[in-house]
Amino acid sequence: MSDEATVERLLAAVKQRRERVNDAITEELPIRDPERLYEASRYLLDAGGKRLRPTVCLLVGEALTDVEPGSADYREFPALFDGEVDLLRAAVSIEVIQSFTLIHDDIMDDDDLRRGVPAVHREYDEETAILAGDTLYAKAFEFMTDTGSRPELSVAATNRLARTCTEICEGQALDVEFENRSGVLPEEYLEMVELKTAVLYGASAAIPAILLGADDETIEALRQYGIDSGRAFQIQDDVLDLTVPSEELGKQRGSDLVGEKETLITLHARQQGVDVDNLVDAGTADDLTETEVADAVATLEEAGSIEYARSKAEELTANSKEHLDVLPDNEASRLLADLADYLINRGY
Repeated sequence: MSDEATVERLLAAVKQRRERVNDAITEELPIRDPERLYEASRYLLDAGGKRLRPTVCLLVGEALTDVEPGSADYREFPALFDGEVDLLRAAVSIEVIQSFTLIHDDIMDDDDLRRGVPAVHREYDEETAILAGDTLYAKAFEFMTDTGSRPELSVAATNRLARTCTEICEGQALDVEFENRSGVLPEEYLEMVELKTAVLYGASAAIPAILLGADDETIEALRQYGIDSGRAFQIQDDVLDLTVPSEELGKQRGSDLVGEKETLITLHARQQGVDVDNLVDAGTADDLTETEVADAVATLEEAGSIEYARSKAEELTANSKEHLDVLPDNEASRLLADLADYLINRGY
């Protein structure tokens, strides 16, 4: 995705939909009593975010129905059957689930920052953060059941969201297990990434298709588009943690190496005989030096592990775009393909 005009067109499309989603979040999640609970629930949502997942939701709707991007009212979006769907409410539901997972992840990892601001449990307290996450979780299902789609389709979409949340928890549990287990295989890591990260991208693509009345083959193909794009996104994040300068990354480059966090890169390196546990000596990310990180990266590059991860991300992205063949060839479907490329080529 080297064409600058293509990138600009995609980012403009994302920005347009992000603005609509942000307005809808304010409408769907107003600050009301008890104010502290709802302020904490809205805290990360108001802190920013690219809104890529809800953008996928809206673009899939536009691609499926072959309407000109941005021309239809997302609140009264034309379905494939004789009716209308509040696609924007579904998109908000997906973003709310994303925020719920971030709040609970930060509590589990005892992280201080998220999106450049203190984590919810730091800004408020742990009890309020847990309640805020639980509120978002419940609200997401409330929104998904109230899109105006056919009752059987609303049930199917809500069921998909519920299964997705279960899979995210399974992925998080595997991630915790891997921290205390030796001999994790790259294939197991890919399964964990699919569950922890990619399934929400899969739901973002599948749920609008369900609500709008697409057939099962189309729904599954779009879910696979999201799954493969999401896995590529996470793998590329692992690469960027090692290869992007700290000032651009927004955190210390190579910080994943300090906690001995397993990634596709380190798992591949272990198979090549690299002593991954002793790549760096620093006890915390703040103690890392650029020289130490550069030496570790050089070792991983020599083992072919960084290139292995890059190639896997590119392979998954190519697979994801093939799944878009079920869609009409239109501007929205091309934007979805461009978004898959953007996820592994994004700059900082």
